[in-house]
Amino acid sequence: MAAPPSRDAVTEGEIRGTALPQKAPEHQVIQTKRPNAFAELMSKKPKPTAPEPTPNTSNKPRTFFAGRDGLGAYTADPETFGPERVIAHNEKYVVIHDLYPKATIHTLVLPRDSTKSVQHPFDAFEDPVFLAETRAEVEKTIRIVASELRRRYGRFSASEKARIQAMDSDEIPDELPKGRDWSEHVKVGIHAHPSMNHLHVHVIARDMVSDCMKHRKHYQTFNTPFFVPLDAFPLAQDDARRHPGRAGYINQDLVCWKCGLSFGNKFVKLKAHLDEELDHWKTA
Repeated sequence: MAAPPSRDAVTEGEIRGTALPQKAPEHQVIQTKRPNAFAELMSKKPKPTAPEPTPNTSNKPRTFFAGRDGLGAYTADPETFGPERVIAHNEKYVVIHDLYPKATIHTLVLPRDSTKSVQHPFDAFEDPVFLAETRAEVEKTIRIVASELRRRYGRFSASEKARIQAMDSDEIPDELPKGRDWSEHVKVGIHAHPSMNHLHVHVIARDMVSDCMKHRKHYQTFNTPFFVPLDAFPLAQDDARRHPGRAGYINQDLVCWKCGLSFGNKFVKLKAHLDEELDHWKTA
């Protein structure tokens, strides 16, 4: 008998690929002549209040997090990773770049509370205090992602022209034109059937344009009710999204998130269409 299709949002190869070293090799660190504004902004960390610890030369075994536990490495020791992996962290949350981004910008917000991080989000977000804290952290991440979208695409946008002209003028006005609301291009939520064991909230650009989006389930898990917006919590007990397998979300027709055009099961055509949508969106 054939095995039932996986409900995971990622492939087995991607799950195996999350076992990261505690310190990224130097060849994996992106080197640029000019500092990247996004990397600088997103890698800001609180100043240490204690002297830097001396390197650990003892024989104490190191803890590794492989496979579906891969996200635990970030919450356990975020300082070990560089800004190409960890965006920001505090005592309660870690924000990272998704290792296999499914859009131009794809980040994850990870809670560090061990009593919550191992729970299914449907259960963890029943706690109103935890839900409120997570929403506050997510709001900060939305602003960071929106700022990076503006940095990357603002020069193409008609809605940004007045703002850019004001910034380039000899006398910059006290109040700049608002320009485009880039946060509208950001979506936030969780997968009804998470692929990783540690709770994580996706803060992702809507475009779904990425070399890592290779399968229909990569798209469907973000663009059907399989993706549950954070604003939907706490979720009602009879909500159909609690049972994503029954609804068959991943097997539904592929539909463009922006214009609603259906592509049936033609994933390659959808991918090409999404590239076109992104090009049009940039100029709005």
